[in-house]
Amino acid sequence: MSQYIFKMPDLGEGTVDAEIVAWHAKPGDQVSEDQLIVEVMTDKAAVEVPAPVSGKVVSVTGAPGEKVAVGSPLIVFELNEGAKPADGSASASPPAPPAPPAPPAAPAAPAAPAASPALGTRQGRVMASPANRRRAREAGVDLRSVAGSGPGGRIVRGDLEAAISPAAGLKAAAGPAAAPETSEIKVIGLRRLIAERMSEAKRNIPHFAYVEEVDVTELESLRQHLNLAGQQGSGSLSYLPLVVMALIRSLESFPQCNVLYDAARGVLVRHRAVHVGIATQTPDGLKVPVVRNAQSLGLWEIAAEIRRLAERARTNKATRDELIGSTITVTSLGKLGGIASTPIINAPEVAIIGLNKAVERPVVHQGAVVVRRIMNLSSSFDHRFVDGYDAAAMIQALKDLLEHPATIFIPMVKSR
Repeated sequence: MSQYIFKMPDLGEGTVDAEIVAWHAKPGDQVSEDQLIVEVMTDKAAVEVPAPVSGKVVSVTGAPGEKVAVGSPLIVFELNEGAKPADGSASASPPAPPAPPAPPAAPAAPAAPAASPALGTRQGRVMASPANRRRAREAGVDLRSVAGSGPGGRIVRGDLEAAISPAAGLKAAAGPAAAPETSEIKVIGLRRLIAERMSEAKRNIPHFAYVEEVDVTELESLRQHLNLAGQQGSGSLSYLPLVVMALIRSLESFPQCNVLYDAARGVLVRHRAVHVGIATQTPDGLKVPVVRNAQSLGLWEIAAEIRRLAERARTNKATRDELIGSTITVTSLGKLGGIASTPIINAPEVAIIGLNKAVERPVVHQGAVVVRRIMNLSSSFDHRFVDGYDAAAMIQALKDLLEHPATIFIPMVKSR
């Protein structure tokens, strides 16, 4: 037998190390070439690493949450007879000394029946997203026993939920167990990355918060009308694409808010194009997919792109390019939006616009107390580069467009 040392691969983009998120193989396991052995995460993306050879796992390096340098030993395999890594290299073991003569054989015992594999357990690599793998681990479900209904047999969320239900029933049948008073959850992977970036943004950026009340009664009327008159299969409009369109119009007069700060060079990079980040809650945490060149898209195109990107983010299908490069971010908690919030800037941007919950309440309108639909905008700005006056003026311009939504679609007349 010989051993093969597999080292942490270079995952590109100048990566020097990667964090172990979850092991899918342990010492003593037999694995096949291309079988998933470990999930790792860099500062750029999550990566599933397959086995480069077939063999027995001898040892692994790093527990979940620990980082392993690129080029350092990650996992050691004992190769199966005749197995060879893809690059043809292996560290061969020295030849074994000759074995002593064997003693006379004892009478053979009756053969015991071999244990048969579990019914429904499949062999080879199981295709599933990191989020579904995590749910399976937490629920104690072996993914090899789950039938996948996705493309190529991939396990989707519905498959896993169907498998978890009976598993939960078996645990309940075993009788109640004493619940621990506390539990510990290690902060690793995407959640660690989110925590680090949020802490860095809050620590380094002096946030200036500005909250404004907006009467969206007319916007709601327009939204309902457009939904009734919308194209077949185009989906239902929420406030979000309308706010994005109004924001694009506002930035024409306030380009200092469509900016990225390059701290290493001490330079503000002002963009003509508007690449809008859409803060999206996913099972793995907050992600910000990007609607690129939003200024060149129509309302229905923006709505469709927001839906497409949100779905890809929630199912872990979003590419790295779809999650980077925003120049300003919009965040919304929808029906959970509350009265006001203080969104944290998505560095290196200098502004973020937050939508709060729209509710009907009595207000004074044209000298009379009437019921109107009201929504607050809660926004944050980097006070180093956006003055309070400019921040307030931009939100007032956005408010005016949202309260008179027809003006969102009228080309701006440049003053002479």
